[in-house]
Amino acid sequence: MSQLRTVRVVCPHDCPDACGMLVTLDGDRTVAVRGDREHPFTRGFLCHKVSRYTERVYHRDRLQFPLRRVGPKGSCQFERISWEAALDEIAARFRAIADGPHGPQAILPYSYCGTMGKIQSEGLDRRFFHRLGASLLDRTICATAGGAGYTMTIGSKQGTDPEAFSQSQYIINWGSNTAVTNMHLWVRMVEARNRHGAKIVTIDPYRSITAARSDWHLAPRPGSDAALALGLMHVLFRDGLADEDYLRDFCLGSDELRARVLSDYGPQQVAEITGLDSADIERLAREYAKTQPSVIRINYGLQRHAGGGMAVRTIACLPAIIGAWRHPAGGILLSTSATFAFNLAAVQRPDLIPSGTRTVNMTQLAEALHGELPGPPVQALYVYNSNPAAIAPDQQRVLAGLRREDLFTVVHDQFPTDTVDYADIVLPATTQLEHFDLHGAYGHQYVQVNVPAIAPLGEARCNTDVFRGLARRLGFEPKLFEVTDEQLARELLWETGPLENVPAAMRGITLERLKREGAIKLNAATDAGVRRESCSPGPCGLDDSLELQGSTDPQGVGLRLTAPFANGGFATPSKKCELRCERLAKLGFDPLPTFIPPAESPASAPELAKRFPLQLLSPPSPHFLNSTFVEVDSLRRSAVEPQLEISAADATARGVQHGDLVNIFNDRGSFIARALVGDSVRPGVVVAPSVWWNKHSLGNRNCNSTTPTRLTDLGGGATFFDNLVEVTKAM
Repeated sequence: MSQLRTVRVVCPHDCPDACGMLVTLDGDRTVAVRGDREHPFTRGFLCHKVSRYTERVYHRDRLQFPLRRVGPKGSCQFERISWEAALDEIAARFRAIADGPHGPQAILPYSYCGTMGKIQSEGLDRRFFHRLGASLLDRTICATAGGAGYTMTIGSKQGTDPEAFSQSQYIINWGSNTAVTNMHLWVRMVEARNRHGAKIVTIDPYRSITAARSDWHLAPRPGSDAALALGLMHVLFRDGLADEDYLRDFCLGSDELRARVLSDYGPQQVAEITGLDSADIERLAREYAKTQPSVIRINYGLQRHAGGGMAVRTIACLPAIIGAWRHPAGGILLSTSATFAFNLAAVQRPDLIPSGTRTVNMTQLAEALHGELPGPPVQALYVYNSNPAAIAPDQQRVLAGLRREDLFTVVHDQFPTDTVDYADIVLPATTQLEHFDLHGAYGHQYVQVNVPAIAPLGEARCNTDVFRGLARRLGFEPKLFEVTDEQLARELLWETGPLENVPAAMRGITLERLKREGAIKLNAATDAGVRRESCSPGPCGLDDSLELQGSTDPQGVGLRLTAPFANGGFATPSKKCELRCERLAKLGFDPLPTFIPPAESPASAPELAKRFPLQLLSPPSPHFLNSTFVEVDSLRRSAVEPQLEISAADATARGVQHGDLVNIFNDRGSFIARALVGDSVRPGVVVAPSVWWNKHSLGNRNCNSTTPTRLTDLGGGATFFDNLVEVTKAM
């Protein structure tokens, strides 16, 4: 007789929403995964990817045993070995490299956000590689450019509380396909429209699902977002739409910025840069300023070009110019990650890093594997929570590096990804249902704990178990590594030190409360002076002295919100919104917002554009999450096959018809996709939804065969969308 029970877990994937989930078990087997209706932000529904999580867990292709390569790299020829043999071999190879002429810096860890959990993603792994003395990895591939640019204006990543969006009157999705990549925030936007008549505007070169569902879609040329923002500023200052009191009291450099945009960024000039109609630029500026509260959801897609950091920095100035920060539902949101104050240093132990250790930018993996970066050659690569053979730019050079016979590669994963094909040792990894973890978010302000729902399948082990095993074999100090995952969670939550050291945001949030109550909202974001009251069950954990003001949440659950920068208090050195930023000047950049064009566009690189005239964008497919979920058969069927969206004008000029196979190429490489001819993109732009695994792509290549390793202006980020290509009909 079956006995069903339910376990509360957390979605681990690289998405802002960090959904609360409920797992239904029949005995020791998962039979269903659904959203947790008690989660205050995600409210009980999941995206179509995660709702099929049981298909991932019990997939026929799950890696369940350690493997050793027995054939050529890339041949997928492996033999089963024991965990003892696998860990012994890894430890022996690491020890030999560390003791060799190049030292431990010849070992490179490579990971990103295959899981967002603080313990399995960025906890004991960092401690292990710091103690080993391995090269450091700068994890830049997604968000660093935008984060750097945003903080140059705001001072931290603090922004509008996502729960306040349902009270906004004018909502701009700027470079954000929110309905797909941040769907629980999209629900708040739709609530604002349905309940309060809010207008939803999307600014995106591509008519995404969000753009199609918005009230107004503007499609600027890729990489021209900063110019558009400067054009809006021109209209705001020219027409007296700026909040002069807010600029005077809480901003730095408004007079200089005013002079620049009035002189250099008139609507007609900006129209020529962006490809938009000047009347639309005027209209957008007026509506944005006059319809309050107005809020911008800015995302990371628009920062993936040479001037991406400055673009985000420039857009982040807009709310201060019109005083949108005065309203709880006004302002701008990039990420909520800065509101979490986990004690990462206690877990990661950066004090263990040897002096002089080099840092390798993960975007430049191709250069690292070919010995083109400063420091020792990379002799060993340890990959976890990532699939660089599919997601790293300049893919063909990355694959050539992975084929090096002198490179010892370890891959710890759940599935036989493209990267696994090139591994010397393969280690089977647990899924979220099989291990313990602690979660923040970058799309809401709730802390959550994930407890294992089932035992690991086969011989799968989580990241922390593997690093503990390697630490033992390398003779590292037991006091550093013989700690449980729950002990690491207590360290992250500040439970192991004096109470007076606990940041206000984290006070009262304990592991016991999280297990008992579920999601708990942060108490405060002290750097920005934000004060919020949690509506989670049980005690709030707030100091009695905190004075709460603001508007009540429309759901009627008692949540009260305040405007984070209504009275200034920015986390910048000046404590003001830095329209002029001296930190930028010291780094050699223009201290005022400006437009830095893409490195590859018809306007900025006309000679290159003669050969490769089309700007390629490769945003996430709605059916995948980066390269995760490509392994799920039903989702891959939904995505159909690699596709290229192209305008009718560009298709006709190349003799391409709807449904033809086309070759997309430049000097870096090529890939094949099915042409979808239509009006989702403007002439001169093509879109290839990504990221397909190579082994599921025609020609065994995906869009990253064409993408560059060039870095952004700020933050050393990736420039995936700064990419000129040509398209021809495949023969």
